[in-house]
Amino acid sequence: MKALILAGGKGTRLRPLTNTIAKHLLPVANRPILFLIMDQIREAGINDIGIVVSPENQMELKNALGDGSKWEASITYILQSSPLGLAHAVKVARDYLDDSNFLLFLGDNLVKEGVRGLVHEYYEHKPDALIVLKQVNDPQAFGVAETDHSGRILRVIEKPKDPPSNLALVGAYIFTPVVHEAIDQIKPSWRGEYEITDAIQKLLEWQKIVKSHILQGWWLDTGKKQDLLEANRIILEEYIINSIRGEIDSVSKVTGKVEILDGTKIENCLVKGPVSIGANCRITDSFIGPYVSIGDGTEITGSRIEKSIILSNSRIIDIPLITDSVIGRNVEVIKQPRKNLETSILFLGDYAQIEL
Repeated sequence: MKALILAGGKGTRLRPLTNTIAKHLLPVANRPILFLIMDQIREAGINDIGIVVSPENQMELKNALGDGSKWEASITYILQSSPLGLAHAVKVARDYLDDSNFLLFLGDNLVKEGVRGLVHEYYEHKPDALIVLKQVNDPQAFGVAETDHSGRILRVIEKPKDPPSNLALVGAYIFTPVVHEAIDQIKPSWRGEYEITDAIQKLLEWQKIVKSHILQGWWLDTGKKQDLLEANRIILEEYIINSIRGEIDSVSKVTGKVEILDGTKIENCLVKGPVSIGANCRITDSFIGPYVSIGDGTEITGSRIEKSIILSNSRIIDIPLITDSVIGRNVEVIKQPRKNLETSILFLGDYAQIEL
């Protein structure tokens, strides 16, 4: 079995941050989202991985992931010149996929249980397609599936006004090569895109066996700021372990699960986990946490940071409280003299300079 990760999206809902960084490389708990997906695919035993990229992000993704050797995998990059939908992305990857069964995974989604159970279920039952579903409160916003009592999918509908169920398509699928024939038969939707739901519906019309895999744990779509912060919170809470490799002075206090990497110095601070602090940071006279990740080389002085993501090489000086914020690389946030501040909520792209 091969894996195909779709990473061609432009991340328009995360601008200005995604003007200078691919959304799939944005970090949660100081680890790029795409790296976490690679981890889950390798845990499922798949080592032949294709990544669909765009003209805008292909070099950045190649530089970040390389040939896949750091995961003991082989990566093939596949260019999708225009963002014409998920089924179109599969179509442009057809030469790579050849006659293989494949796992299709959206490159900005995270699932608690990974995909190892999905792959195992596929090999146990061997349907023509296996689709991950999750109960949601607002099914009108998703592709939705109707199933029978055995879990077999009866139909799928993209963003229905009157949903037949609350089971949303999550963004992870396993297909056999027959899906290529289905994709060849579909037309663009009203959005001008080739929808994977239309291809699945075509399989159902052909009486193919399409089974569901119901996700019990969390599912995170990191396409918007609040989604990214929620992913950061959950990954910190569930995966960070205590690992203090930097220096902490005698007056600082660290509680909860905290990761501090090499070369970082913590002076006169309270750090309340879960928190991840990268390498070569300098944090002084500050309160950090909970649910904060701080990238390498960042300086924070006289500030309080909660529930936020700060990327590398940024500088935050004398800010009373930053919360629910995402701050890009090489950003400077400082307090103006004699300015009274309470709470700041920020969403800043790379190289921004802000005086509050």
